[in-house]
Amino acid sequence: MSLSHRAGYVVRVLITLLALVCQARVHSHGRFVRTEGTRFVVHGSDFVFNGFNSYWMMHVVAEPCERHKVLNTLREAAGAGLSVCRTWAFSDGGDRALQISPGVYDERVFQALDFVISEASRNGIRLILSFVNNFKDYGGRPQYVEWARNAGVNVNGEDDFYTNPTMKEYYKNHVKKVTARLNTVTKIAYKDDPTIMAWELMNKPRCQADYSGRMINGWVQEMASFVKSLDNKHLLEIGMEGFYGDSMPEKKVNNPGYQVGTDFITNNLIKEIDFTTIHAYPDIWLSGQNDSAQMAFMQGWMETHSIDSNRILKKPLVLAEFGKSNKDSGHSLGARDQYLITVYESMNKFERTGEGIGGSLVWQLMAEGMDSYGDGYGIILSQHASTRGVISAQSHKMTTFGRMLLGRKH
Repeated sequence: MSLSHRAGYVVRVLITLLALVCQARVHSHGRFVRTEGTRFVVHGSDFVFNGFNSYWMMHVVAEPCERHKVLNTLREAAGAGLSVCRTWAFSDGGDRALQISPGVYDERVFQALDFVISEASRNGIRLILSFVNNFKDYGGRPQYVEWARNAGVNVNGEDDFYTNPTMKEYYKNHVKKVTARLNTVTKIAYKDDPTIMAWELMNKPRCQADYSGRMINGWVQEMASFVKSLDNKHLLEIGMEGFYGDSMPEKKVNNPGYQVGTDFITNNLIKEIDFTTIHAYPDIWLSGQNDSAQMAFMQGWMETHSIDSNRILKKPLVLAEFGKSNKDSGHSLGARDQYLITVYESMNKFERTGEGIGGSLVWQLMAEGMDSYGDGYGIILSQHASTRGVISAQSHKMTTFGRMLLGRKH
């Protein structure tokens, strides 16, 4: 064999080995996350996690010159022991739209989502993917209403999204498109990819037309059944903030003074919903109160929902959004770190009592050079060493809890 042929053979072998290594990395956390009672499990072992939100990933990757921001964020997150990321699988109309108009998609943006999923897998991070927004950011319900009106449909307001047949069909078509998507990088259909931990019906569903929670309940039942008819391998959650409704009036005292049209109990009792979620922003919800009052609310919000998820709903609970804004009066990096420490310590206390929170997702991780995406809550791990230390310590504790739970089983 000539030297050139020998060199070519070596290169081909190396390429083959590299492909096999990459494929192994893609399936390194290969099995799907399931639930057993109030616990998440993977292949029979308890799965408790520390995670994060980075809603912007697909949108950023749609511009190839910005891909490094996703790469850096995922690498830094994995380095801090974070194992779950919640991000958007929607962008309806507007700049870098995934769905340009009902049923019409930009393949370039879909390939950006393919890239996000493949890189998350490569870093050992699972994803929670949300199908639509309640708000106008990245389209959301308002865009669906506009599309319906442009099609000649009589729409009274945004809450018709939950009952109007045309908008429900738009939504179902999007769900079908996303779940059936064949990833151009991994060659795995989304519905078959264990990198995806769960689907989310909507980010923060709200309804002004019916504060009781009944209108949203009907929509959740219909859409949850539809999602499961397409994909019964993945977990499903609603995307709720945790507000109580009319089914148990005595629990409404736990709300921050108002309702938003959801009912934490009845909405999550729907059998197709696999786990519950809460969001927590006492700095916004109780903006007129001091830090100690806001923290007291935060701890009560977590405890109440932890108890209800364990005793009434009998499903795992995830603290799906929380953080502290640098726009708050008296903000400092130290104050934010202490806030995160207190939240994590409260979570760990619940875990020790056996009525724990299955995981948390801090809002939000970002990369350098993303000022236009900033909302005051952004954390850049490479710049905020003390915050990285707090988050890494919690990741270690969650891993330890997982091992303890495994030890109790045996």
